[in-house]
Amino acid sequence: MEIAISTLNEKISKSQSESISDLATQEYFVNMGPQHPSTHGVLRLVLKMDGETVREVIPVLGYVHRGIEKKSEFIGYRQQVHLTDRLDYLCALMNNWTISDAIERAMKIELNDRILTVRTIIAELQRIQSHQLWWGVFGMDLGAFTPFLYGFRDREKITAIFEDTIGARLTMNYIQPGGLMYDIHPNFVRKTKEFLSYFKPILDEYDELFTGNIIVQQRLKGVGLLDAKTAISVGATGPILRASGVNHDLRKVNPYGVYSKVQFAVPLGTTGDCWDRYKVRMQEMRESIKIIEQLIDNVPEGPSMVMKFGAKIRVPEGTYYSQMETARGIFGVMIVADGTEKPYRLHFRTPNFNNLWSIIKMSKGWRLADLVAILSSIDIVVPDIDR
Repeated sequence: MEIAISTLNEKISKSQSESISDLATQEYFVNMGPQHPSTHGVLRLVLKMDGETVREVIPVLGYVHRGIEKKSEFIGYRQQVHLTDRLDYLCALMNNWTISDAIERAMKIELNDRILTVRTIIAELQRIQSHQLWWGVFGMDLGAFTPFLYGFRDREKITAIFEDTIGARLTMNYIQPGGLMYDIHPNFVRKTKEFLSYFKPILDEYDELFTGNIIVQQRLKGVGLLDAKTAISVGATGPILRASGVNHDLRKVNPYGVYSKVQFAVPLGTTGDCWDRYKVRMQEMRESIKIIEQLIDNVPEGPSMVMKFGAKIRVPEGTYYSQMETARGIFGVMIVADGTEKPYRLHFRTPNFNNLWSIIKMSKGWRLADLVAILSSIDIVVPDIDR
């Protein structure tokens, strides 16, 4: 297979002699960004336009690149965990879990049921919290400010639960190799159950406020189509892939934590448009509630850490990989270890990087206003791309 590589300058200076339009119009380029409003981080999109019609989208990255993978070659394994919650900070705990799992597999560390259960519960709480933020920002991107207020109002309740136990509200560094930084707060179970009771009817309120709005539906239905074959070809994962009808969720196909012990469905779309991506995330919040409800009353007893706190970690020589299903898709960690306290090489497979490129396939032929809805339906966290 041959891969054609071209620079941004080559694309921009390309001959305009072949017009896609039936009319003899002149195509032109527009810079959408660098900006923040439609994304969680700074992203630049160079748009090739024909009037208001998008002919091509060229993502330009690197505005928040911090060299996290390279830094990891110079620090210990325990220190690397906190860098993962600076990638997709809305999935900080799931990212902590993934790198911890890679280290635990390499060192053959056995965890108890309490640690695995708590990890699963907080991962699902954070999945809900992440989708709440997406829902609020998605509404604002489409011109509806009220969902933004509602979404942030409700995610604050989860943030408060995390703050009690973890002591942080955003870049949370709680899951560690060998267990948890410390045990859950005495009020964790009670407050989690109170949140679930509160939020279940609120989801119906979301549907009444926003989902059922005919203007919202007209902006989303049939817009930004991504078929299953194309979604797979660009490496899309998570809600984007499942909205295209591909039934792939690591919590089901390769269970970790205690996901094999709970019952939940995997929401799927049919056409892979913005509407399907919206509906999949809304249903995922309901499924996360079901998972937590099955676990919260039966958190096993036991220590929250099976290693000595602060112990130096030496991963045996070899190559190790672990992956988990975050709110945006598959987050993977590959460690090439040389037997010392630092990895020889470390690489993150981040879901936002692959998911971003689906916008190239989704956007052709749509209007500039549709591009805002398409981009927001991807739910990008840009620092996870740049690393």
